[in-house]
Amino acid sequence: MTLTSSIRTRRTAAETHRRPPTPSRRIRPTSLAARTAWIVVLGCFLLFFVLPVVWLLLAPTKSDGQILRDAPFSFGSLTGLADTWRHLYGFQDGAVLDWLGNSALYTFGALAITLVIGIPAGYALALTRFVGRRLLLTITLLVMLMPSAALVLPLYLEMNAVHLDGTVWSVILPFSFFPFGVYLTYIYFSSNIPADLLAAARIDGCSEWQVFRLVAMPLAKPVIALVGSFNFVGNWNNFFLPFVMLPDSSQYPAQVGLNTLLTSSSAFNTSAGLGNQIMRPELALAALVTVLPVLLVFLFSQRALVSGMLAGATKE
Repeated sequence: MTLTSSIRTRRTAAETHRRPPTPSRRIRPTSLAARTAWIVVLGCFLLFFVLPVVWLLLAPTKSDGQILRDAPFSFGSLTGLADTWRHLYGFQDGAVLDWLGNSALYTFGALAITLVIGIPAGYALALTRFVGRRLLLTITLLVMLMPSAALVLPLYLEMNAVHLDGTVWSVILPFSFFPFGVYLTYIYFSSNIPADLLAAARIDGCSEWQVFRLVAMPLAKPVIALVGSFNFVGNWNNFFLPFVMLPDSSQYPAQVGLNTLLTSSSAFNTSAGLGNQIMRPELALAALVTVLPVLLVFLFSQRALVSGMLAGATKE
């Protein structure tokens, strides 16, 4: 044996001795059972949430009799969908479109006020020092933890005292009261905006308003989008406050209008007229039309929502 081959043999033996044997990859029974249980639970949740949505999408394509007779997940026809929309639109001379317009008015009006007031309020609580700052932050946290339904009666009494009950302002003003958005903005500005950057802007001669408008606001786009999305979804889906504040059905938003449709349907209310055309297909289509704006907001603002939710997660 040559000297070179002897050296190679010793090196190979040393490397074999140093390298531990590769363990065989076996799936433990406990791990397999855990995965199986996880798949079963996930499948149950999927069926629980997906199947009702599929039924809701297919119901407007059928007549009420077909819904009761045919298979639950069968498709009716496009003609049936057109008939369902005609019956829904014919309810109180197109009231469903008025309800959607009212929802847009209340929601976007409150959203504008929320952004104009809530974003500066969160900035002031986070980056300025003034008398009563800690008290305001504590009150914001306490109000944020209170159930919104518990505030409806005090708000109604307040609106009645200033003679605004029954008007659009009785809905828009309470909708714009959004302490959770103030707190989100406070967290973002206190953890994501470098204090040195704001100090440099002040040294350069910017006033506090210019610092907020020219420096802080452009950096706060993710949290502005997050606050706006939360406020929009919460206001659009709010039922109890408009139901209490508004006496006239022509002023109802879409969520309260759905309740009117439900009580007007003989399928769910035995005291309703038998000749009423609002049945299960019309109710399903009304629910889809009502939830469509919320779905569109989520589809077109996913990136802003994710960046806004991650804002403040790390502090550099």
